[in-house]
Amino acid sequence: MSIVRIAPEINLVMDTDSGAVTQERKDSIQYSMEPVFERVDKLDAIADDLLNSLSPSAPLLNSWPGREHTSYMAGIYANSFYGVVIGLAFGGLLALIIYITRLMEGVV
Repeated sequence: MSIVRIAPEINLVMDTDSGAVTQERKDSIQYSMEPVFERVDKLDAIADDLLNSLSPSAPLLNSWPGREHTSYMAGIYANSFYGVVIGLAFGGLLALIIYITRLMEGVV
C-alpha cells in the first residue's frame, strides 16, 4: 500500500491501490499490510499442507515430486503385515484350544 504526494503544499495524496485522491491528515496513520498478507499466505499454505497430510494421495508441501501415493502404499504394507501377524496368532491360539480339547476328551 503506497501513496503518492501529488501536491505537498496543500497536503494532497493519492492511494495507488484504489486511485483515490484525498487530503493527507496528521491525526491518521496508514500502515502497509503487505508483510501481514505474506505471512497469512504462508500460514495458509501450511494449513493446506496439514489437511493434505490426512489424505494418502495428496502431495505434501516439502516432499519430492512423484511421491503422492507413498503413504498409501506404506499403509497397505503395514496393514498387511499386522493382518498376517494377528491371523497367525489367532490361528495358533485356535489350534492350541483344539489340541487341548482333544486331549481332555480322553481324560473325561
